[in-house]
Amino acid sequence: MMFKRFSAFLVSILAVVTLAGCANNTGSAPMEIRSGVVEQVSETTIKSNHDQGIGAVVGGLGGLGVGALIGSGTGKAVAMVLGAIGGSVAGYEVQKHYDKPVPAYQIFVRTNSGVLVSVTQAANLGQFTKGQKVFIEGSGADAKVVPQR
Repeated sequence: MMFKRFSAFLVSILAVVTLAGCANNTGSAPMEIRSGVVEQVSETTIKSNHDQGIGAVVGGLGGLGVGALIGSGTGKAVAMVLGAIGGSVAGYEVQKHYDKPVPAYQIFVRTNSGVLVSVTQAANLGQFTKGQKVFIEGSGADAKVVPQR
């Protein structure tokens, strides 16, 4: 009985943590846009944008669910614990496959106001050349460079 309550509590906590990680917290503030000219482009890599630990959490929940289908009484409790541990390990290993560095560019842009801005973004957002006119959308870690048309 105690283990059932603990299992239900654990599943509830994991569900809340998982759903909280999926929350979209985008504001409605206007985006800052600056224009300028590309001065330099360097190839680099950036970390994958996959959430850390989500593979272990999902794997653990899956393993817990499969373990709950096995046996009864103490055997069921053991199967649930082993399923959760095994699922977490398997989920973590699967996630490591997707956490490889992503090709990117570090782009130096001289804005029209004379400020030199560096933006690092994924290579799949386009290639840029020295002297190209561009816009910088956003600021900080959310900034990205887009070509002027």
